[in-house]
Amino acid sequence: MKRPAVVFGLCIVAVAVVAFAIRLPRLAQRPMHPDEANEAARAGILFDTGQYRYDPKDHHGPSLYYLTLPSLEASGAARFADTTESDYRIVPVLFGVGLVLLLALAGDGLGRPAAVVAGILAAISPAMVFYSRYYIQETLLVFFTLAAVVSAWRYVRSGRTGWAVAAGLAFGLMVATKETWVLAAAAMIVAVVLTALWGRWREGGQAPERPRLSPWPLALAVAVAVVVAAVLYSSFGTNPTGLWDSVRAYGSYAEKAGGELHRHPWYFYLSMLVLDRPARGFVWSEGLIVGLAVVGLVAALTRKGAGGGDRALLRFLGFYTVALTTLYAAIPYKTPWCALGFLHGMTLMAGVGAVTLVRWMPAAWAKVAVGVALAALAAHLGWESYRLNFRLYADQRNPYVYAHASTDVLNLARHVDRLAEASPAGRDILVKVISSENPWPLPWYLRKFDRVGWWRIGAPDLPAGQAGGSDAARGWYAAVPDDPDADVVIATTDLQAELDNRLRGSYNKQAIYGLRPGVLMMVYVDERLWDAFLLQQAGPTTAPGEASGLP
Repeated sequence: MKRPAVVFGLCIVAVAVVAFAIRLPRLAQRPMHPDEANEAARAGILFDTGQYRYDPKDHHGPSLYYLTLPSLEASGAARFADTTESDYRIVPVLFGVGLVLLLALAGDGLGRPAAVVAGILAAISPAMVFYSRYYIQETLLVFFTLAAVVSAWRYVRSGRTGWAVAAGLAFGLMVATKETWVLAAAAMIVAVVLTALWGRWREGGQAPERPRLSPWPLALAVAVAVVVAAVLYSSFGTNPTGLWDSVRAYGSYAEKAGGELHRHPWYFYLSMLVLDRPARGFVWSEGLIVGLAVVGLVAALTRKGAGGGDRALLRFLGFYTVALTTLYAAIPYKTPWCALGFLHGMTLMAGVGAVTLVRWMPAAWAKVAVGVALAALAAHLGWESYRLNFRLYADQRNPYVYAHASTDVLNLARHVDRLAEASPAGRDILVKVISSENPWPLPWYLRKFDRVGWWRIGAPDLPAGQAGGSDAARGWYAAVPDDPDADVVIATTDLQAELDNRLRGSYNKQAIYGLRPGVLMMVYVDERLWDAFLLQQAGPTTAPGEASGLP
């Protein structure tokens, strides 16, 4: 191996180590987002029972759950109730780091300096860091997408069947991860067409050299993709209906895409990335990545300053990123983590753009000045990443905190735990949660309790099997129960009057906690349990005179 290749490989590994060091600390610090808790509960069911059934209306594909099993096994947990936030969040962390390591396969395509810079930007991007510490499918989807692109490109270059199989494997895992793979696939098709047309135009009307592709490796790649997706959606053959469910799911998601839920204007993602001013004194921007990506696109299309990268790959990545950005902008349904797909494409083009800016400078001193300026801007981006991920990790001024649980939910969980400690029944106390709002992530925080009942008011069509760790918590109910009495009753404050009329026992109801911004939960504690709790909090009693030492 030549020395430049060794140096490049060592640089990629060093950047990956930095990415891991940024993502790993304090994984359990941030409260679980409702979606994270929901996904963890699904993985927990698989861990506890060995069974998984794809839900065509929610939760997305099965790859996340199956890929979490090694982490849960390694944690030493005997059951879902014993697992922790870190056991789940470590999975997207590893795939986030993997996005950097994959660049080792793309060094001769992007250009080695550009690949290293792209890795650095992916390692420190506030959004990339935030959502690679988030137990949802997005980071896995981006990883498998990059793996598919790089593998396909290497197959086109080399003609080796192994790369075609790798591309098929990665594509199958894309399909089995999240239904929005269709957007990435559509963007790929657009990018291939535009790359070919642009090449014809730039080469003066002459057709570019066509890659020598054999039909058999391509057929093998398609077969591998289909088999991988089918095996996962059918739960390794134990749920054949999962295959049909995986097809009809697109009707449900198409309906959601045009609905009113999470509806935002077309510029939602770009404004979030380029310039976000949530409050006085707070300004966030990943404009460095967006701006450099534009420069990289110009360089790829004109070949001015792009260096030694593969012309076709650079153009493909540029067109792909623009197409995917446009598709997500056009869909009314928008959540911040969906930006990861095209944001990662921007980091790749930004690596090219950074190297291009330096090469455009005519003098050595100008090259140094631009390099120093870019390093300073990258350092500021890293500082933003630190603040958003470790200081404002659940603050509404953080643009990536979206429909998130309040930190007060941790206080609510601790309060219920202390109540259980005061009861002879321990975690076998009866808890009822009665809510007019989506109660997630409460099922996660009550996963160690075996007797929990759930009532979601006004939502009789909620699917069963979402409540977490115990059989009693697997069902949802559509109305306030006639007998709401329990050791602990947790209810949204808007239901207080109705509950007060139906409760037969005596309760302490002093504690109120925030579940999410604008959603308050009141905790009713049976008076007998409350007295036991107060006695426990007071500590052991002593006979008169013992504390003072008097005879």
